[in-house]
Amino acid sequence: QVQPMESGGGLVQAGGSLTLSCAASGGVFTGNTMAWYQRRPDGTRETVAAITTKGMTMYADSVKGRFVATRDNAKQVVYLQINDLKPEDTGTYFCNKVDTNQWSWGRGTQVTVFS
Repeated sequence: QVQPMESGGGLVQAGGSLTLSCAASGGVFTGNTMAWYQRRPDGTRETVAAITTKGMTMYADSVKGRFVATRDNAKQVVYLQINDLKPEDTGTYFCNKVDTNQWSWGRGTQVTVFS
C-alpha cells in the first residue's frame, strides 16, 4: 500500500517561505501527475498545485505567483515551494497522485503562518 510522506512544514511569519517535500518508495511517482492539497483548519480541502510527469504545472488561483511545484523523478520526490506566505496558507499539506484511485493519504505536513 503506497502512502506518501510529506515533510517541511513549520511555523512561519507571514511573508516568509517554506519548501515542502513529498516522497514515496517503490518508484510510484513515475508516470503519475502529482498534486498538493491543502486542508484548512475548517476541514475544507483544496488542490493547490499539480505537476505532470514532464513538469507542467497548474495552480489554484489563490496561490498563483507564490507557489512553485517541482519534482525530481530520479529521487521520486515532489516539492512545493511556498513564497510570501499568508495566514490563509495555514493548514495541513498532503500530496497524492491525480487519479480517481488515489493512494492512501499520508500524515501531511503542517504549515502555520502567523502575522
